[in-house]
Amino acid sequence: MAKQPLKGTARLRAAFMNSIQGARDIWNGEEAFRLEVGLLVISVPLAIWLGDDLFQTAVLIAVVLLLLIVEILNSAIEAVVDRIGSERHELSRMAKDFGSLAVLIAAALAGLVWIAALLDRLFV
Repeated sequence: MAKQPLKGTARLRAAFMNSIQGARDIWNGEEAFRLEVGLLVISVPLAIWLGDDLFQTAVLIAVVLLLLIVEILNSAIEAVVDRIGSERHELSRMAKDFGSLAVLIAAALAGLVWIAALLDRLFV
């Protein structure tokens, strides 16, 4: 007999606990994630200072949060690929490289937005 899926608040609680465990796992296992959290901690007060209004401040913080989200997804891809096997395979390399590229693009986006806000603050 199959186990009945959780419903309602029990399902929400289980999902929340899984998310907390995921946060612990990525914090303990991924140095890049820890560095990006440090960047977020630094960026929040800087965004408050740099942003001309609430929207610009939110965008400055949001692009750093987006970078964290992409890093988490990249780590998930790497974990799945590593779970499949340790032998070298072109598709495994591609999957990991695509995830890494996504992190690079998210970092470039964050950099672009922050540079634009800084230049706007200094020269406009």
